[in-house]
Amino acid sequence: MSRKFDFCAGIFNDSFPPVVDGVANVTLNYAKWLRKKNVRSIVVTPNFPGYAYKEDDFEIIRYFSLPQPVRGYRLGLPGLDTGLTSVLKGIPFNIIHAHCPFSSGHLGLKIARQRNIPIIATFHTKYYDDFLSAVKIKPLAKIMLKWVVDFYHKCDYVWTPNVSSAQTLKQYGFKKNVEVADNGNDFEPPADPAEARKEVNKKFGLSEKDNMLLYIGQHVWQKNLKMTIDSLALLKKQKIPFKMIFVGKGDAEPEMKKMVEDLGLNKNVIFGGLISDRDMIRKLYTRMDLFIFPSLYDTSSLVVQEAAAAGKPSVMVKGSNTAEGSKDNYNSFHTENDPKSMAEVIKKALSDRERLETVGKKARETINRPWEKAVENVKERYIEILKKWKGR
Repeated sequence: MSRKFDFCAGIFNDSFPPVVDGVANVTLNYAKWLRKKNVRSIVVTPNFPGYAYKEDDFEIIRYFSLPQPVRGYRLGLPGLDTGLTSVLKGIPFNIIHAHCPFSSGHLGLKIARQRNIPIIATFHTKYYDDFLSAVKIKPLAKIMLKWVVDFYHKCDYVWTPNVSSAQTLKQYGFKKNVEVADNGNDFEPPADPAEARKEVNKKFGLSEKDNMLLYIGQHVWQKNLKMTIDSLALLKKQKIPFKMIFVGKGDAEPEMKKMVEDLGLNKNVIFGGLISDRDMIRKLYTRMDLFIFPSLYDTSSLVVQEAAAAGKPSVMVKGSNTAEGSKDNYNSFHTENDPKSMAEVIKKALSDRERLETVGKKARETINRPWEKAVENVKERYIEILKKWKGR
């Protein structure tokens, strides 16, 4: 006998494992937790040849794509997928949730309009920064941005993960109402923290006494990684002992490695590469002392939440979107957008272990939000939308 669900939700996004980024993580957890809450959740995303995500909790529909030479993404081309229409035709979607304004987002919008069902779109990314980095021409980047904003204007509901990102979307020219829907995290501490520390020490050649700094994310200059490396050079000059591990990959990685070498940081900085093993990620959070995330590019940050769930504080730029909801010297550490300031913040944090632990505990209590609770709120909002839509 087939299972009876409350309703069917389509989760559309261009990035999904094995792509590693914050929005892929959001997509994965929306689908997983909605299914656990008796919603038939179906991810619709570009195909990634040679990779099959094994997940029994929800369904995945992948469509034709081509390689994209940027950050490991795929260029989704649903119009060229001859079998996609018939597959989607058999899915009784009640609501569509698009997490990007590109191929999957437009596919979701098309389905919503054909079937007269509501579509929500979440704004996750500072797209203008991406466009300008790619094309290097401001007028062209603004034209591309207008195309993105037009997509959000066509959707029935628009969400952002925090107030700051809503303000960013308004600055881009968006005129309609924006709702805030908090993200969550799926961090679970290792069963044996001491053993986890030993494993990380062995894998990365650390001693138990080493001050470990950690960054997890795309290796792109938009994440303020040049300032990060410059601050590490200042720490070394001041003879502050540390080991910094960069986890992830991206276009800037070769230049980052050269910068590290030129600054004489080879013995202090470790490039851990792309780590898709969530168990190892949990162990890294458990072993680290400080999470370094000075990005001015991100609208919100799941990795900061994950660090908080591990009881570890993050270093973020004062006034940045990712710092929203945090408080300096209470549940995080805030730096000016300057390497000297950042080096000083890290130095002070590492010099007082008792304070570092206290701030980490507050981060766990006040920043950490489990995905289960976040998606419970999402389902409730979906139900409200569906009731309102039906009564129109």
